Amino acid sequence: MKKETRPQRWRMSRRGFLIGLGVVGGGLALGAVFGLPAARLMLADMFGDVIEIPSTMPREPDLWFTIRPDGQVLMTMPKVEMGQGVHTALAQIAAEELGVAWEQMQVVQSSSRGPIADGAGTSASYSVISLFPVLREVAATLREMIRAAGAEQLGIPLSQTRIERGVVIDAERPERQITFGELVAQERDWQLPSEAAPLTPPERWQMIGQPLPRLDLPAKIRGTAVYGYDVRVDGMLYGAVARPPRLGARLRRAAPGTARNRPGVIEVVIRDDFAGVVAESRLTAYAALNDVELDWELPPPFDLQDIEQRLAAQAGAGTVIQRQGDAPAMLRGGQVIEATYRTPLAAHANLEPQAALVDVQPDRVRAWVSTQSPVQVARTLAQVLGRKPEAVEVTPTYLGGGFGRKVTTTVATEAALLSAAVGRPVHVGWTRTEEFRYGYLRPPTYATFRATLDQGGQIIALEQRHVSGNVLFDLFPAPLRWLFGSDFGGWRGARLVYAIPNLLVTAQTVELPLPTGPWRGLGLLANVFAVESFIDELATAAGIDPLDFRLRHLPANELGQRFRTALETVATMSGWREAPPPGRARGIACSIDAGTIAAHVAEVGLVDNRPRVYRVWAAIDPGVAINPDGLAAQTEGGIMMGLSAALLEQVTISDGRIEAGNFDRYPLLTIADAPEVFVQILRSGDQPFGGGEPPMGPIAAAVANALAALTGERRREWPLV
Repeated sequence: MKKETRPQRWRMSRRGFLIGLGVVGGGLALGAVFGLPAARLMLADMFGDVIEIPSTMPREPDLWFTIRPDGQVLMTMPKVEMGQGVHTALAQIAAEELGVAWEQMQVVQSSSRGPIADGAGTSASYSVISLFPVLREVAATLREMIRAAGAEQLGIPLSQTRIERGVVIDAERPERQITFGELVAQERDWQLPSEAAPLTPPERWQMIGQPLPRLDLPAKIRGTAVYGYDVRVDGMLYGAVARPPRLGARLRRAAPGTARNRPGVIEVVIRDDFAGVVAESRLTAYAALNDVELDWELPPPFDLQDIEQRLAAQAGAGTVIQRQGDAPAMLRGGQVIEATYRTPLAAHANLEPQAALVDVQPDRVRAWVSTQSPVQVARTLAQVLGRKPEAVEVTPTYLGGGFGRKVTTTVATEAALLSAAVGRPVHVGWTRTEEFRYGYLRPPTYATFRATLDQGGQIIALEQRHVSGNVLFDLFPAPLRWLFGSDFGGWRGARLVYAIPNLLVTAQTVELPLPTGPWRGLGLLANVFAVESFIDELATAAGIDPLDFRLRHLPANELGQRFRTALETVATMSGWREAPPPGRARGIACSIDAGTIAAHVAEVGLVDNRPRVYRVWAAIDPGVAINPDGLAAQTEGGIMMGLSAALLEQVTISDGRIEAGNFDRYPLLTIADAPEVFVQILRSGDQPFGGGEPPMGPIAAAVANALAALTGERRREWPLV
């Protein structure tokens, strides 16, 4: 009996992920399984020289395209859009391989449930890096399936076809053509090709590398974009949650008091160390909190001095994250140059506080959350509510600023507990004061450096020890924390690219009496500030121009050449070899993060004895920029955020309580004080690297170095004012 041949629905790609086929609503759908492999890629890139990453892990479906009968391409996106332009960049990659017009591309955000779910979340500037090969191959496979169908329909050999703007064309008789939409609308036995589809060579790219308009802008301009605070459903209520009077306080006892007597109050919910109010309006819910009887167990008070003492006490310990030669031995004799750098606690200061709407019903849980990690939120809700994971669906909204603050979202758990108590959807939106005082903060850092130079000004030995509060450790289980020894989020920017024969870099994590966590770039900005400030101090000690000092210490390899090009480019842009205007000085710094190299020059003066940054030049090497305009915007925004952090921002604490409750007590860089920023994007290859965080890395060091050149005094801690 002849064996039945069935359509091929899944096949392994050339890069080890699964490609799947489906037919949806009369259109053709193609997707890929990539989520956990993407997370593995991230871990391998960041920590592959420290631990061995397993080569086999479970897979989960993650990305789908659907070509509809009208020719539109619907791309279901696992990454969250928070202003970084990731939806646009990923759509450009797909459009390049599909061969469709930009106007045909549409993007929709996926939820935490099938067919796609991204367990890695949206963070660490790895979205484009991890999805670039996946998108290209899936889109190319879909293109070749359409091409084959078009050739069959036109009655011509496959080699006689070409594709332009979503149309299969007879290359010899161009008037004979058929659109993608017409092809997918036909009844057809679609099958995956057995051979890998050819990818468009870089010299023929028409979408990648172009400043195409953002896909998310029209909705934001029209005011139709939905953020966490905007979500509304029928029958919804509003919730508010009791907050402790001091950080670390524990709710010992709670009672409804007179809260239930207030008009509009639906319920007072008390559970373990949780107390909240559900009401018909947000104002009523918050007002009713004053009527709830709360008894708190207060921890001992603490202040900033206590925190700094904890950091300084650990300066000699830590996990070795980079070693070459024997730096401690080489530093025992001769003249040793030493310095210590500090950065303070800081807030994320998102314009949008965190918000969530959760609807807990007997058979399912639905949530709409302003989160960077919808899958993690879904897992947390399932655990808190005692539900099966498949019964929980989390849909991320647009984010009004992420910056790491929305990697974890307590607000979703709060809304879920309140909704479960009343059986109706409940929306919880934190106030600005809650966001400043009860969200986690960027951890403070403390870094010590020791180095010695030879008579020619070369670094013989360098020892640097970095101490930080938690960045990512609270997000990972204890065995993984034990394995790494210190918080790997705090390593970002600490490892050196310079060729130094004797080098020791350590990192230590300190438990603090308040919550700290990821902030844009993790440890990047603080660590590069310390590293590149000390490199400048060594250049001064050697009597060598800071640019030349860096160039002399670059390794003789491809990475060193990329750094050289970036440094020389930014030097040319800024007129580094020329004298700055009177009363001003320039500083230079560079870094690498998520594969992207950034080199900055800052021009600084003093106004009323306070630093004023007039101009910043930035040379950015991302490998290849998918959307140069988007990367330039990320560079400009990152520079402004880094300047604000270095010049102005600091969380202060009194009696165990964060003092700032709004922007009036937490100043940010304003437009009036913003410098001119000039960006040049370089291309060093055909592989894109990260863009959301890397361009920010050098800015604080560049400003500090300029101030040292201007005043002759080195400022080693923030705020630099």
